[in-house]
Amino acid sequence: MNALEKISHETMVFMRGKYCLDEIGDGKDELKFKQGKKTILTIYMHENCFTFLIIFGQKERKIFETQTGCFSDYILDYYNNAKTYHDGKWMFIDVTTMEQLDEIKKLILIKKKPNRKPFPKENALYSKCGQRCDLCVHYVGTTDEQREIMIQNLNKIWDNTDWSMRCNGCYSEDCSCTDCNAKDCYPSKGISECKECGEFPCIKATSADYRSMIHNQVHYAHEITWGILPYVPWQYEK
Repeated sequence: MNALEKISHETMVFMRGKYCLDEIGDGKDELKFKQGKKTILTIYMHENCFTFLIIFGQKERKIFETQTGCFSDYILDYYNNAKTYHDGKWMFIDVTTMEQLDEIKKLILIKKKPNRKPFPKENALYSKCGQRCDLCVHYVGTTDEQREIMIQNLNKIWDNTDWSMRCNGCYSEDCSCTDCNAKDCYPSKGISECKECGEFPCIKATSADYRSMIHNQVHYAHEITWGILPYVPWQYEK
């Protein structure tokens, strides 16, 4: 992945791993992370960068101003020069490096405490690409009750209605996931699984493809939980 792809992927790993939010895209170049009517973060997509809009109210500004020593001059300049309106200080921050994204994450954590309840790790069954086989609708160990919950959301995300295929897991002799990108990739690099690769996780290590990146579509929180997270490595663990 290039620099912007890494920023895109890591942004979604962070946001989906920490927060259970609706993702409201405008179909063009804007994505909002919302809880009800409240916007937590807005991202604008450009050819050479992403612009993150974070609005700090009075409470968030007080917290930030006690932590200024933890931020670079790059972020401090945006904060000091941001206009303050009736609803808070609007910071439009251009991001082109992972170091800048790391600071953005700290700003988001000031804006909102994490509210994502992680999937239990007991009895977790991992695939060669890092996904959780036990969270997959196709896994033989998934209960019918859980499968029904998943299918309602999978239908909306994947535009598919046939989830009848069953699989015993990636390391089983009869793994049935024939459309796996990773199965073609990691052998070509002389490794036995994606997690051994220095570029992991990448968009090839997921059946979700672009759904692991910043996007301009509309996905609601429950659809993300059951229709995307189980198919994107690490997004359910961070």
